[in-house]
Amino acid sequence: MIFCALNIIFSLLTLPLLRKPIIILFLLGSAVANYFMFSYGAVIDANMMQNAFETNSQEATALFTPRMALWLITLGILPAMIVCFVRIRATRPWWYMLGLRVANILMSMVIIFLIAVLFYKDYASLIRNNKNIVKMLTPSNFVSGSFQFAKHKYFISNMPLVKIGEDAHKGPVINAQQNKTLVILVVGETARSENFSLGGYARETNPRLQQQDIIYFKHASSCGTETAVSVPCMFSNMPRKSYDASLASHQEGLMDIIARAGLSVLWRENDGGCKGACDRIPHQDVTQLQLNADCQDGVCLDNALLYKLDNYINGLQNDGVIVLHQMGSHGPAYYRRTSPELTKFTPTCNSNQIQDCTAQELVNTYDNSILYTDAMLDDTIALLKQHSDRFNTALVYLSDHGESLGENGLYLHGTPYVFAPSQQTHIPFLMWLSPEYTKSYGIDRQCLSHSAQQDEVSQDNLFHTLLGMVNIQTNEYLSGMDLLQKCRSLQ
Repeated sequence: MIFCALNIIFSLLTLPLLRKPIIILFLLGSAVANYFMFSYGAVIDANMMQNAFETNSQEATALFTPRMALWLITLGILPAMIVCFVRIRATRPWWYMLGLRVANILMSMVIIFLIAVLFYKDYASLIRNNKNIVKMLTPSNFVSGSFQFAKHKYFISNMPLVKIGEDAHKGPVINAQQNKTLVILVVGETARSENFSLGGYARETNPRLQQQDIIYFKHASSCGTETAVSVPCMFSNMPRKSYDASLASHQEGLMDIIARAGLSVLWRENDGGCKGACDRIPHQDVTQLQLNADCQDGVCLDNALLYKLDNYINGLQNDGVIVLHQMGSHGPAYYRRTSPELTKFTPTCNSNQIQDCTAQELVNTYDNSILYTDAMLDDTIALLKQHSDRFNTALVYLSDHGESLGENGLYLHGTPYVFAPSQQTHIPFLMWLSPEYTKSYGIDRQCLSHSAQQDEVSQDNLFHTLLGMVNIQTNEYLSGMDLLQKCRSLQ
């Protein structure tokens, strides 16, 4: 049935003047798609095509390997050159060829009809229970995904901005404080809870955070399995199950509401873009700061996010929220996500060709990137402590999604959520609350610690929790989704 459907499509598309360009395009596109499918277990859909089109040069370079080059030359470029240079001559009259093409299409339609009639029950069950099977077929998967991405980017996302939380204002608790309130939100990249010692991992990957008074939410899940989905989702007012990416692309989000309420906001970026979450607020790309100590070839270690942040806080005279968007543990070049002094677990995989590394080398390298995140978060907490004389301070950290390191033959991330493994959806989610913040906002730490160990939480909670942490009152706020609400005595 699939063969017949593709036969119809190719018969319609490969007209004399179009057949060579179309066949070449399909050959090259299929070679790229098949490389990632076979090498990483990737599933090609609209979200994956969005990732591809929005990938920056640094990320693309990290993915490109000699093996990929050989694959593309052998299965893409050489066949495309053959098609390009082969001369096709018509040996039959045009009306004969047209009739043959029509007969070919009709025959395929008849076969599809007969299969549908005779085996409807089998195919209906197969498709219903395996909806993602069409995403594994090239070239239809990347063609369909590209069209869906283009529709979203160039039509839906250009719709008028939908405002939310227009009633947002500071509540009585934050207004009554002698000191201002400052919350830093760190959005991680590709960190999975399975490799956080705070979450029970046998290796000590969080030695510095273990020394802090951390609240760790043990059962936290992501909204998506790729940054392009998870980041706009977690900053929207929509829960994962009803998340509408089309609406989110032209609707205000969490940071817009916080700014409207009168707080100072700043977004610092180290992961190629905020996916719309910071479009209407002050934001900085640290890769453009040319920091030789932390950056190389346009790629920065996450300590760059703290560059002169102390100066910014010194000049802050208002309540504020700062977002730091990490590069985190972004693969496949995990070895570039840490510093030499934090390369504790060896031997490591010092290559972006992760299939050529042993499982242990890959895990070692990934764990070193988690060690770096541990150190960066600890440095951020230390920065907040330095300003405890002027601010009630708090830190929130959660990753956008997890990562597969070869389990069940899967690597990286981006597997459709419906059958994504827990390694890609179970994320680290933690808080640090200063004693000044805890006292000023009436937080029962024992209550919160118990809740964090027991409750199922997700990125759906971030929107409401952050609004609650800075006491912003708006109809968009749902107290039942605020992770601190039941442990807060001051309202």
